[in-house]
Order: sequence, then structure tokens, then C-alpha cells
Amino acid sequence: MDFNVFRDMSYGVYVVSTMDGERPTGCIANSIMQITSNPPTVAISINHDNYTNECIDKNGNFTFSILAEDSDSGLIGRFGFCSGKDVDKFDEVNYEIVQGVPVVKSTCGYVVCKVIDKMETETHTVFLGEVLDGEVYDPSAQAMTYSYYHNVIKGKSPKNAPTYLQETKEEPVKVSESKVKYVCQVCGYVYEGDPLPEDFRCPVCSVGDDRFTRVEE
Repeated sequence: MDFNVFRDMSYGVYVVSTMDGERPTGCIANSIMQITSNPPTVAISINHDNYTNECIDKNGNFTFSILAEDSDSGLIGRFGFCSGKDVDKFDEVNYEIVQGVPVVKSTCGYVVCKVIDKMETETHTVFLGEVLDGEVYDPSAQAMTYSYYHNVIKGKSPKNAPTYLQETKEEPVKVSESKVKYVCQVCGYVYEGDPLPEDFRCPVCSVGDDRFTRVEE
């Protein structure tokens, strides 16, 4: 099977968040869709291994913030490549609490939902949410698509994302003749140029230059 066919489907990039007791937590998701308009309901898919899954199930509510093309790409690293069990993901993140759940500012906007049903798959839980609230922060912002994230930011999906399996079928990183690139071994971000700047940090997942591999033909 050619898993690349899934890349012709439309995906966004979102921060899904909820509360872990008194502490906000969340993760990156790209599988969210509107199911009905009246009443408005949405479905989200969250991997069983994501700590956010457990927190949504316990709290019965969630929100998703829609990342813009110009949103800080560090949000993807913070929410997508580390666990809320170990890290306060909202530390130093600009957010507010809406109807008891955290929403990330400096995004296109947010939607707040309460869980009204769920379906279990082998690897993911699909939560069905009734929309309680929503707001557009920046009407002029362009929502980030997975294609933009992959082709422009040159990042890859976290390993728990539904699209991760497609990426395991990718061709190895190819570079043009006499060109050198450095590839982040955590998130797949590609830095073009040689040498890699001293003390460089990945703009997607924030790891240091020691986690980059030099690639050349």
C-alpha cells in the first residue's frame, strides 16, 4: 500500500488541551473534523499513549487551538515531542482559561468542547465533543495545514499522530549535489547549510545541535 495517498487528504495542526487536575496540559493533533453544525459537534483522535488522552477522559472536556502559519513553531515541539507527565507544557506559553480549560493565544482561534461520546480503536481514542464556545483571535491569519508544516517548516508528525505511519514509508532525506543538510533526529526538521551554527537549537522541538545528523551525497 502507498501510504502517501493519505497526504492528499486535508489535515490541520492543532494544540488539543485540557486540565490535569489544577495544571493545564495538552498535545499536538492533526486529526480533527466537524461532524454536525446544529448542534455543532467535532471529533478528535488522540493516541492512547498521549497523556492528554487520559486527562480528557478524566475531565470530560477539551479544547483545540488552531495553529497559524506564523504561530511559533516551538509550540509544535513543546506540545508534540514531550510528555505532559514530565513537563509543564504551558510554562512560558501565552494562554488563557475558557470554560475551565486552557486555550493557546497567538493562534487563529480556539474551540471548547465537552465529551459526549467516544470510540476506541487499536491505537487511538476518537472523542466526540459538543461545542461549548469558540473564538477567532486573528481573522487574517492563515491556518497551518499539515502540508505546510511538512513542506515549509520541514517538520514531521509526533510518533503518536495518526499520520506518523505514513512517514515511516518516506524515502530517506535526499540532498542536491554538493549540498549539505543537518537533520534533527527528534522531529525531522532539516537545516540547509554547512556548518550548523554553534549552539543551534531546533526551531520545532528545541533540541540542541548534538541531536542533528549531517547528511550529504
